Amino acid sequence: MGRGGNLSSTAAKAVSKRTAETERSMKRMEHLSDAELRKAATLRGLADAGDREELLETLAPFAAGVLDKRTQHTMPLKWPAPFTFGDIKKAIPRHCFQRSAVKSFMHLSVDLAMVAAMAYGASFIDGSELAGWQKFLAWSTYWFWQGAVGTGVWVIAHECGHQAFSPSKFINDSVGWVLHSALLVPYHSWRISHRNHHSNTGSCENDEVFCPARRDDYVEPHGELMRDVPLYSVWRIFLMLTFGWMPGYLFMNATGPHKYEGKTRDHFNPKSALFAKEDYFDIVSSDCGFLLALAGLVYAGYTFGPMAVLKYYWMPYMWVNHWLVLITYLQHTDVNVPHYRGEEWNWLRGACCTIDRSFTPVLNHLFHHITDTHVCHHLFHTMPFYHAEEATKHIKKVLGDYYMHDDTFFPLAAYRAMSECRFVDNEGPVVFYKAHD
Repeated sequence: MGRGGNLSSTAAKAVSKRTAETERSMKRMEHLSDAELRKAATLRGLADAGDREELLETLAPFAAGVLDKRTQHTMPLKWPAPFTFGDIKKAIPRHCFQRSAVKSFMHLSVDLAMVAAMAYGASFIDGSELAGWQKFLAWSTYWFWQGAVGTGVWVIAHECGHQAFSPSKFINDSVGWVLHSALLVPYHSWRISHRNHHSNTGSCENDEVFCPARRDDYVEPHGELMRDVPLYSVWRIFLMLTFGWMPGYLFMNATGPHKYEGKTRDHFNPKSALFAKEDYFDIVSSDCGFLLALAGLVYAGYTFGPMAVLKYYWMPYMWVNHWLVLITYLQHTDVNVPHYRGEEWNWLRGACCTIDRSFTPVLNHLFHHITDTHVCHHLFHTMPFYHAEEATKHIKKVLGDYYMHDDTFFPLAAYRAMSECRFVDNEGPVVFYKAHD
């Protein structure tokens, strides 16, 4: 419908509002040259309109990505790429693929020792002569760092699920079951759904997590007026980090693919759409581990008191959940990374659509570098984490422009993603996140 047509008052307001958003985005890009605008359009597979105004309007929903100078670049759309999976693998030293139970247990022992040491240190807080606010600060410090180390333990359990902990499947599944159960994660259930994620990364139809919403399915929870309010994006980030893992992902497979709508899709029901019939007993054993961990917490609460469980376990556990959601969200959500549909998707192309990010050197270390070597992890999921940094150096050389990383400070990256990555077009073989129509 043309702008000069007879519109109803409701439609006219919608067009007016949409135009206002578009004009704001266009003004943000006015300083860019025609060549820069055309390059941005080409990188996103958009029509190269001859008129500058039309080009600005076409790029308006992608303004954040067009203007971002901290991200290295937009993922190239040219495919096949000038390399194969075999080329990448050949570039990596063979020892990087070697799994060692001894090394893995050493890393796990260090993590568990830190967990025990911090819990022991925290046991002196309440009995100290510190003022009330000082005790709260001390507990908050403990919760943060215990949560960070606990995330490292979670990552090692995740290694077990990928069979990267050791060459032995029995050791991997046994250690993974114990560690993940202790962190209230159904080990095999998550292992299976996570395997599906690795098999379908970047696919709009089949990826298991952080699938982009289609325009027709996207609903602004509190209306269009709220989405440009910065505190609203901060609030949404808080909700995602607090409830995104439990109950969001484990009970509802939140942000999962459209194909599961109307079906049971939790991680505890053996008949969930997430699993095949042959997974039945693995799911049951995972549920048993989860229930045993809950029983242990109930017993600890009965023995030591609910506040002890809250202080020593639950608050660090919530930090672990926070980090899991934030890390995975930022690994797969960005204004410069495309998603694919149909035949445009293939495994290697999707695996390259992950983003390496630094969460500061200290946190990267505590998280066993799952943050800044994630591209490597998606390409070679059985590679132990302690070889991933070395392997990444070689992977970068082969991937070239197809290697994605972002140096944006991670809280700012989360805000940008929540503000600008709202939905993708309903149709199209290659789509990028849009902030508005």
